[in-house]
This record gives sequence, structure tokens and C-alpha cells, in this order.
Amino acid sequence: MNPDLDALHPYPFEKLAALKADLTPPSALTHIPLTIGEPQHAPYSAALAALVAHQAEMGRYPATNGLPALRETIANWASQRFALAGLDSERQVLPVNGTREAIFAFVQAALDRARPAKVAVPNPFYQIYEGATLLAGGEPLYLDCTADNGFRPDFSAVSPDTWREVQIVFICSPGNPTGAVTPLEEFKQLIALADEHDFIIASDECYSELYLDEATPPPGLLQACAALGRHDYRRCMVFHSLSKRSNLPGLRSGFVAGDADLLTPFKRYRTYHGCAMSLPLQHASIAAWQDEGHVHANREAYREKFSAVTDVLAPVMDFPTPEASFYLWPAVPGGDDIDFTQRLFVEQHVSVLPGSLMGRPGRDGHNPGSSRLRLALVAELAPTLEAAERLRQLIERG
Repeated sequence: MNPDLDALHPYPFEKLAALKADLTPPSALTHIPLTIGEPQHAPYSAALAALVAHQAEMGRYPATNGLPALRETIANWASQRFALAGLDSERQVLPVNGTREAIFAFVQAALDRARPAKVAVPNPFYQIYEGATLLAGGEPLYLDCTADNGFRPDFSAVSPDTWREVQIVFICSPGNPTGAVTPLEEFKQLIALADEHDFIIASDECYSELYLDEATPPPGLLQACAALGRHDYRRCMVFHSLSKRSNLPGLRSGFVAGDADLLTPFKRYRTYHGCAMSLPLQHASIAAWQDEGHVHANREAYREKFSAVTDVLAPVMDFPTPEASFYLWPAVPGGDDIDFTQRLFVEQHVSVLPGSLMGRPGRDGHNPGSSRLRLALVAELAPTLEAAERLRQLIERG
């Protein structure tokens, strides 16, 4: 077997299961999980209808490039959403089976292990960035995201010598687990660094359509390129998904867009990878990307939950004001995120994810995820609010 497999950490949910294995929760309370970021709102119905309408196309092989109609729909959506002059649907867009699969595959295709191969990742982070890097023969460079820097990576703290070894920089905006949004000017500054040091920017934007202020949608990397007149999107790749936007995590549908000179070899890699999206799923994706009404309703549902949960927890917990995504990132009273997680399960039958399981020790040896929790507000309002009230009860008991 590939020896690099031994370098992989267990996924956070495996670690969480081990932490809870010998614990007995109160049977009188229904279990409420706030752990996995899996939307529980109803999937977009027109996408499901398209699956049924095109089910006979399961009898055909799909092409790696995807249907022209899907690529054109994606290009039109992205151009309108991010104020782009346009995307070439043939050369600058590629449908993929969700962001997780695409991020992993892109790192395998893009990383040159014949030279220093650092991949900068936000810390704490979505673990696929690290796993993809290790299996491609690279070395993760953890950039701490703390309250002091607005829960975003501080690129100014990276030395020129280190930049020379960096091949890819991952951005996650809105952030998982912090919900922090990268401002347009920071994207522009990172693009300038990419030009200076010759690295690729990979921007994971799968939460981009879940934002709390309808008047200020989060900016994206390609939007920064367009603002700079950089319409070839050189050195820039973005990853988007229907999982959160349209409550379709099981569809495994998203896209990659950006620099055609990066997408061309990536397509070649994917042809051998054998991961083309089935045709019924592509038709369902077209239906989802073409409609904004259900996305607006989805945002309204999350706003209602964030407001209700904030009212309950703000008096007893400190957390950054949510900007986007569906997570809260509160500090743990007492500072021990593992102990608090176990007590919450044993006493209140609520599961949360300890922040330390999503981070790694940074340059100062401190794990920036420790002493925080990730709360995924993905269920309907009533159980989510009940979980928040139980959490507050635990804190107030001391």
C-alpha cells in the first residue's frame, strides 16, 4: 500500500466517535447532533424532478467535460454572481462531483513533488486540504486563524524563503469552521503574492451562498481577478458546490472554474481518474444553478436560526459575529473543548465538534482550534434552538 496513507490523520468525526464511545447520555433526552455540516433543509424539488425526468440517461456514459448546457449554465451563474466579464464555458469551467472530490484530485494533478511542495492551508481547516497534500507528496503549511487576525490567515507573516517553497494556497471563504469571509482586497493582495512567488490559489467557496446580510454577498477569488482586469484568472481556481446552496449534499455536484492553463491538464487527469458526473445528475444540476428563489429562501431559514441561537448563547458564550456559512465558532467556558464536548453529551445528549479536532499545532505549538467548538446549525429551527438551550443550561450549571 502507499506508505503516505500512514501519514493521514483520522477524520474529526472518527476522533469524536472515540471520545464518546464509553459515554452514556441521558435516555430521557432526544439526541441532537450539531456536528456534521450536512444540510437538513429540504432539497431543491426541481432538481429532484430533473433526476426522475432524465433517469433513462443512466444508460449512457457521461463525458469528463460535462454537458455543454451545464457548463454554460455554470458560467452564466458565476458571471452574474461575481460580476465577471464572462467565463469561457469550454475552457474555464469543469463540472465535478462536489468540492471535496475536486479539491483532492486537483492537488494530485497540480503538485510537483520533484521540488519543494508546500501547500498553505488555513488552520483550523477542512481536513481534505491536508490529506490531499500528504497523498500528493507535499507538506502542509498551517496558517493559524485566530481572533487576533479575524479568523483569517495572516499571509504577511509568511517569509519570502517559505513562499518560494509554496505551490498551492488554499482559501476557504466563507470559512469552515469559523464563518469568516475574505474581503475583496485580501483576495487582490493574495493574487499579487501569487504572481510574485509563482503559486496557485485554490479558493474553496462552497458556502458562498449562505450569508446573513442579503445586501453583502461574500466576494470570490474570480471577482477579485475581474476587478483587477485579470480575465484569464491566471493562477486562480475556485471550487463551488450545490450541497449547501441547494441542500443537495447527496447529489455530489459542483464545479471548478478559473485559469484555463490549469484546467486543461486537470481535465486530462480526470479523464484517467474516471469521475465524470452521471447525466441525470447533470440535468438536476442545471435546474439548481438556474434558480435563485430556493437559495434566497434557504438563506432566510438560516438567518432565523442564527438569530434565535445567538439570542440564547450570546449571554453565556463568546463567538465571532456570524457573517456566512452555517457554523458558530464559540469559545468554550473554561477552555477545555474536549471535556466540554463530553460533558455536553453526557448531561444534555447534544453532540458538537471540538475545535481542536479541526486544527493542528501552529508555529508556536498551539492548536488554534483548541478551546472552541464548531456548532453546525443545519437542522430545522426547533431542534437547533433546543440544542442551544441545553448548551446554555450546561454552562449556567457550571
